[in-house]
Amino acid sequence: MNAPVILIADDDPAVLAALSTRCRKMGFEVDTATNGLQMLLRARRSSPDLIIVDINMPKLDGLTASYHLLEPGGLAADVIIVTGTPSDETLQHCEAMGLFYACKREQFWQDICQALTEIFPHMAEAIAEQIGPFATMPDAVPSNPRVLVVDDDEQVAQFLSSRLKKLGIEVLYAPNAARALRLAASHYPSVVVTDYYMPEGDAEFLIMRLRSSRATAQIPVIVISGRELDETTAKQLKREMLGYPGAVGIFRKSFDVSELFDAIQQYCSAEPIAAVKL
Repeated sequence: MNAPVILIADDDPAVLAALSTRCRKMGFEVDTATNGLQMLLRARRSSPDLIIVDINMPKLDGLTASYHLLEPGGLAADVIIVTGTPSDETLQHCEAMGLFYACKREQFWQDICQALTEIFPHMAEAIAEQIGPFATMPDAVPSNPRVLVVDDDEQVAQFLSSRLKKLGIEVLYAPNAARALRLAASHYPSVVVTDYYMPEGDAEFLIMRLRSSRATAQIPVIVISGRELDETTAKQLKREMLGYPGAVGIFRKSFDVSELFDAIQQYCSAEPIAAVKL
């Protein structure tokens, strides 16, 4: 018997990676999408057994996309709507449409597992085996955006961390590539911001290692440097690596972090830069 197919759609790379990894451990086949329109196209192409979709996504929100898929004559699939903000209105919409609902809060993993068990009762044992590990990892899917800062200069890291926290962003810190790889694999940051020059592996090394693991392959990486990088180095950093994008941005270190933070906010739902005194 073929494994059931789950299509997971979320514009946050952290959530996408966390859900994909856990569902694969349960024995499901997983496909992914990063926006509502992409979800529609992939769902119509592959006819998944279940769709797990974030409600707030660019191009098309999760509820609207689900409505189009499930209209009469459309796709026959179960849907779990995922949201970072509890909402009675969203819950009522889900109940009216016959959709499952899970909020990215304390009970998130338990809610997902309960829905999976109802939808796939023949896989209840495999799902139950993963509930324990989920329960001990309440921070695997962050309720706030999470950025991993990688720099061997602690002062630079503290400077960036203090300003990111003002935007409501959770910050992880690693002084080298090895530590960054471990944190990225276990804590699913939405973005990695890394120094280029580091003694135990530079930014290119870190990006290549991130791209070599399914759990971290899609995490966007922004490179910062105290000196101007030449054109050849910049192209090398931005090239595709193992089928995934390289660095999504390269910036000089500066006390003016507005451009850097604008780039970060393309991958994080944080407060507008203008609203925060940097």
